Amino acid sequence: MKINKSDIWVLVIMVVVAALYRVIPSRPFGFAPQLALAFFSGAILRDRKVMAFVLPLLSLFISDLLYQGLHAAGLSSIWGFYPGMWIDYLAYASVTVFGFFLRKITVVNVLLTALAAPTYFFLLSNFLTWTGLNGYDMYPKTFAGLMTAYAAGLPFYPYSVLSTVLFSGVLFGSWYFINHRSVKPVVAAH
Repeated sequence: MKINKSDIWVLVIMVVVAALYRVIPSRPFGFAPQLALAFFSGAILRDRKVMAFVLPLLSLFISDLLYQGLHAAGLSSIWGFYPGMWIDYLAYASVTVFGFFLRKITVVNVLLTALAAPTYFFLLSNFLTWTGLNGYDMYPKTFAGLMTAYAAGLPFYPYSVLSTVLFSGVLFGSWYFINHRSVKPVVAAH
């Protein structure tokens, strides 16, 4: 897909809005647009793979920067920057690949991907937390410890699925509308 200058501005606006949405106070944890943005970027920017990975990571970084500022000001208990955050970034970036495999952008394909992406993210991120690669050795390295790690992530999972489906609809729908609208001149009948 050919991307023009106005498309770039639309993508930048989507990144900023997604970042701002993520830091809204009292939003349910897990209900954020970054997973949808990741696979959307992969689907829309297949021929610009580096940019496809950069957009969701930039959105995460902006929101983490905002979180860090709010935390430093005593307005939020959530840290923006923390040990092991690279694992979260890696997991989010890997969701971009889901968009590369979206051969045809249809409502059904987007919906199925919007269900698969947060499921994959849930399995991967909780597994990586269990391994302790994030700098926190929270769970025993046993099957029971792994199941405990997955159980700890369960409260976030439904919000992650719901938000990914919702925001995928918004992102893909907006992109379709922006790129398929046409202004047809009104011809007066004689």
